Amino acid sequence: MSLRIVVLAKQVPDTRNVGKDAMKEDGTVNRAALPAIFNPEDLNALEMALEIKDKHPDATISVMTMGPSRAAEIIRDSVYRGADNGIVVSDRKVAGSDTLATSYTISQAIKKLGNVDLVLCGRQAIDGDTAQVGPQVAEKLDVPQITYAEELIEVSEKSIRIKRRLERGIEVVESKLPCLITVHGSANPCRFSHAKRVMKYKHAISASEAAERGVDTAKLWAEKPYLKIEEWNATDIMAEDERLGLTGSPTKVKKIENVVLAAKDSVHLTPSDEDLDGLMKELIAAHIIG
Repeated sequence: MSLRIVVLAKQVPDTRNVGKDAMKEDGTVNRAALPAIFNPEDLNALEMALEIKDKHPDATISVMTMGPSRAAEIIRDSVYRGADNGIVVSDRKVAGSDTLATSYTISQAIKKLGNVDLVLCGRQAIDGDTAQVGPQVAEKLDVPQITYAEELIEVSEKSIRIKRRLERGIEVVESKLPCLITVHGSANPCRFSHAKRVMKYKHAISASEAAERGVDTAKLWAEKPYLKIEEWNATDIMAEDERLGLTGSPTKVKKIENVVLAAKDSVHLTPSDEDLDGLMKELIAAHIIG
């Protein structure tokens, strides 16, 4: 069964290391000031795709990401773990995209790829926490969607059955293919990189990276075509400029404030009845208990 699977992945700023320079004046993330990591739930999505490939070796997995040239790191990481290839959608025109502009760009890229049976992505990205891009891509592709996926139960050439993780329990959902699935963080964690694949693909490179590093790609890709990371711009995916980046983003950040949490006063109590009685009265007066 030769399913064609696309995994949407994002290189995100590590929100565990947010500092005063994390945001720009225009309200967009200053990605240069933060370490970049593989969005965690996109790794869960990649693992689900790899589980399908384990059961159906003829399936192919293409990882697609949108971002600057350094986003190709996501593609290499994915290939090390078992993906077949990847595509970077990179263009200055897409900078500052909100979920609407992002989903439009990604959907155009998927349409260019063509004949996709299954699209998998993380439930949400840690730099936005909106959980909107996956569903919006499904709408633009006019395909059914399953959200909050936790476990792959069964997949065939025509349908897929998924267990969803909901707030108060689980449910099993079946959908026809093609379909888009957003994967919950409670799904299986992604497997580690395979040493042999790291050695084979460590020199994989995109056109933008090659230009920055002065690498002669003509010879490299002619001898080893599997080292080419596809890179598409807005023209390649036939995108309308007015629907890209800040221009195509109706969501605007009005104001940004740095919030500093000040240390609170601490009170040392003894186990005496007097101190305990005083504490209880204070908690009741503050409406914390009682």
